[in-house]
Amino acid sequence: MSIQTQTTAYPVMETFYTIQGEGNYQGRAAYFIRLGGCTVGCVWCDVKESWDASKHPQFTVDQILKTMQMSLPGAQPTEQKPFVVITGGEPLMHDLTLLTAAIHNAGYHTHLVTSGAYPLSGSWDWICLSPKKFKAPLAESCKEANELKVVIYHPSDLKWAEEYAETVSADCKLYLQPEWEKAEKMTPLIVDYIQKNPKWTLCLQIHKYIHVP
Repeated sequence: MSIQTQTTAYPVMETFYTIQGEGNYQGRAAYFIRLGGCTVGCVWCDVKESWDASKHPQFTVDQILKTMQMSLPGAQPTEQKPFVVITGGEPLMHDLTLLTAAIHNAGYHTHLVTSGAYPLSGSWDWICLSPKKFKAPLAESCKEANELKVVIYHPSDLKWAEEYAETVSADCKLYLQPEWEKAEKMTPLIVDYIQKNPKWTLCLQIHKYIHVP
């Protein structure tokens, strides 16, 4: 333990051990750390209670790591361990350098879910960029993304998704995800679009279908 990890704190809305319900690592065991604070303001956000960071308790890096390690299975090779997803809110509103370093030192991979609207901080094994119209992502986030996940709320979002597909690297995975409340209407449109544009992959929120966090 260092003095920094004992004193550096983050607003933690919740932590939970589940499976990754979306994207490239869908179905894999994952530990989620949801940080409070967001100024992006998506009208369809399903965790609006995360927006106000002041409403969530502050936990030091050491406290977060202790809680995480108590929740996860015993010693395993790193490649077989659950990975750790830091999400929000918008997690990049906070400097994640010390938190990600501590997670790596504990032998776990770090995954980020971000709108990309704030500068990157921390050390990442996987970055999921989910851009929002309400606050555009920075060019740096687009370049570093391993996975581009565009939520489709309206048919016009498909064209918008293509604009962002041109900003990411050639090996970035491309996903189209229907907004949950619009899924019945948007999913057939997305399926048809992917058939015509097979560089994209359909992303469904399977955790919501099987009722896990």
